[in-house]
Amino acid sequence: MNVLKFGGSSVANATNINKVIQIIKHAAQQESVLVVVSALGGITDLLLTAGQQASQNDESYKKTLATIESKHMETVKELIPVATQSRIISKIKADLNRLESLCEGIFLLKEFSAKTEAVLSGYGELLSSYIIAEAAVVQKTDVSLQDSRKHIFTVPSSKISIDYPKVQESITTLLQEEKKEVFLFPGFVATTQDGEPTTLGRGGSDFTAAILAAVVNAKELQIWTDVSGMYTANPRLVKQAKPIPHLSYQEAMELSHFGAKVIYPPTIHPVLEKNIPIYIKNTFQPDEKGTLITKEKNTASIPVTGISHIEDVCLLSIEGSGMVGIPGFSKRIFEALFLADINVILITQASSEHSICLAVATMDCQKAKSILDNVFEFEINKSILEPVIIEDDVAIVALVGDHMYHHQGISGKMFSTLGKNNVNIRAIAQGASERNISVVIGKKDIKKALNVLHEEFFEVKSKQLNLFITGVGNVGSKLIEQIQQQKSYLKEKLRLKIRVVGMSNSRTMIFDDKGIALDTWQKTLATGEKANADLFFNRAKEMNIRNSIFVDNTANPDIAMVYKNYLAESMAVVTCNKIACADAYENYENLQNLSRKYNASFLYETNVGAGLPIIDTLNNLMVSGDNVHKIQAVLSGSLNFIFNNFKEGISFYDIVKQAQEEGFTEPDPRIDLSGIDVARKILILARESGYHMELEDISNDSFLPEGSLDTPDVASFLEMVKESEPHFKGLLDAANKNNCRLKYVAQFENGKAKVGIQQIPTDHPFYNLEGSDNIVLFFTDRYPKQPLLVKGAGAGAAVTASGIFADIIRVGKK
Repeated sequence: MNVLKFGGSSVANATNINKVIQIIKHAAQQESVLVVVSALGGITDLLLTAGQQASQNDESYKKTLATIESKHMETVKELIPVATQSRIISKIKADLNRLESLCEGIFLLKEFSAKTEAVLSGYGELLSSYIIAEAAVVQKTDVSLQDSRKHIFTVPSSKISIDYPKVQESITTLLQEEKKEVFLFPGFVATTQDGEPTTLGRGGSDFTAAILAAVVNAKELQIWTDVSGMYTANPRLVKQAKPIPHLSYQEAMELSHFGAKVIYPPTIHPVLEKNIPIYIKNTFQPDEKGTLITKEKNTASIPVTGISHIEDVCLLSIEGSGMVGIPGFSKRIFEALFLADINVILITQASSEHSICLAVATMDCQKAKSILDNVFEFEINKSILEPVIIEDDVAIVALVGDHMYHHQGISGKMFSTLGKNNVNIRAIAQGASERNISVVIGKKDIKKALNVLHEEFFEVKSKQLNLFITGVGNVGSKLIEQIQQQKSYLKEKLRLKIRVVGMSNSRTMIFDDKGIALDTWQKTLATGEKANADLFFNRAKEMNIRNSIFVDNTANPDIAMVYKNYLAESMAVVTCNKIACADAYENYENLQNLSRKYNASFLYETNVGAGLPIIDTLNNLMVSGDNVHKIQAVLSGSLNFIFNNFKEGISFYDIVKQAQEEGFTEPDPRIDLSGIDVARKILILARESGYHMELEDISNDSFLPEGSLDTPDVASFLEMVKESEPHFKGLLDAANKNNCRLKYVAQFENGKAKVGIQQIPTDHPFYNLEGSDNIVLFFTDRYPKQPLLVKGAGAGAAVTASGIFADIIRVGKK
């Protein structure tokens, strides 16, 4: 004989009930079955709400009762043919009238006692079981409806305790006297030793089914719900969560205790002693395998079976020298809480005995503090104990697995994974069996914590990167295009999955924690909210997503100033914006320190040379112990493009306009032509070489006519360039006369740096530098005469985007 239990979601409406009846009929083809049903979905909550409303003299309880009646009547009308409805509706109305009378009494007395609550809350199961039994009869099912209050008996105890001999006698008699295919029981309800109605607590329908399975020695207990078993994590929070094929009783108890709501924890105890398997099955996908729970441990060698969590808890801390070495101190704590019927979820104590942390349900928090402060009033007054400290807005996350004790480093991996994602651990608890490792963290970090842990312990070594991109012009749009193009390659070859979850331009910004559709991002961004750099950061922080990377594709100084905020939240920063690294040395150093302190990557390869590995090469020289003595470089692809194409018969103005239109310069070409951009780049290289230098320390020999940089806007500047053609032609003629080419050169030597236009002779490595290419010569201890040379395309949206993309991948591979 099997026992089947169907939860509230399985019997939420007529459509679902029809599915349930088909499952029951199929199960009953082989042998008789016992079936336990919950109340229709949401009804128990409505019943308790009506009771609370009535006890507060709130007449809205009548509306709540009307909702309860409407839901049951609609279900009957959909399930039962019209010809036989009247009898069933009359019965239900009679029960609802008694329910209304009960609420009227609560209203008049303004009292909602535990005894009354037990009667009131049990109506849901009594009504649902009656409706389902009648519907089953309509569908030709041989069913016998039973009242669980006549078969399930409790005994006096601080917790719910069952009189198993009496239950066994009652059920044995029933099965001997009635020969039916299906015996249908309402879950949750029972009777006390004194014959008073009671309940088995929330989730008690599972318990009802387990009690019945134990007393009939069932072959298996089937718990039918709305998911295909117990999952590796909550599938509503972790999209990659998957059903667990097999669990031991102990693993199932651990997971259910720590928040896995598929099964009610006391369910396991009655069947454990009888070694009865439990199946967790999906009512809506009955052919799915689900989860099997047995006495045997899982034979798979996977150390972690599942990740669970509990929200709505608070942490109580008791600290002080008054507990050190004092026998019986812990007893006083737990005894006081036991007498107040407060359940302690988690306990941890320092080996110094100077502090004890307890986790209790949030609703018990203030009560527990008051009780403990009272118990230790003497010690608190003597200042040898501190008053109990409450830390709320916390949650517990637990790793569960029978095989964890066989594997070293599980806890270390758990803690480092959380730490890398800025999830602070407030308390830790681990039993000697090592079946469970629990940590207390901030409630706001739950989703992120579950996802990073699931990624670490259950997914094929892959990592999901979540990008917040600001700046989607030339470079930004190319970056998005490259991300789209390389999506499959990254997943297959590097085990990286990249999502853009935030995006902004100068006008609007959008966010989507599931990922912005990159094939329609322009259209979506156009309808976004007003852009704001600080608000963009706040939203990224609130979203609190794992492996977050802020990507800055702008030249905006305001955006550069918020990098420190991202790094302090352990969010990586990838940028082509040179302003931050060329700002005051104090700010540059602060960003480096924040990156190290919070283990958040700060990468800016594209600050110098677009996609060329210039900074990376320099960093490798430095960390390997080399010393840089001199750097010579052409660092502006924009200026190199301009001077390479500035020839006889072509005006300087036309070349500048062409460079601007083709994206080789910033939208404001003054930034490039002023030399400030090159000065920032050599400054960054000097700093990366270990030198303390400010932008003002760099000598800038401008080639522009006096006053041109003081023009009010870009149009005025370009007009002045046009008018100054003789000045530029003179520079070109002088270079041609000396058989040289014009290059804008940056140089750093002996702690000093300068930038300016130079005439480059034919035998110099810079002479044949074509197009928008960059070149850097590093003279070091190891390369004193023949410098280390890095050369290649140093400007353009595509190559800059590829450099940013490479930095993003570098973060992902960290």
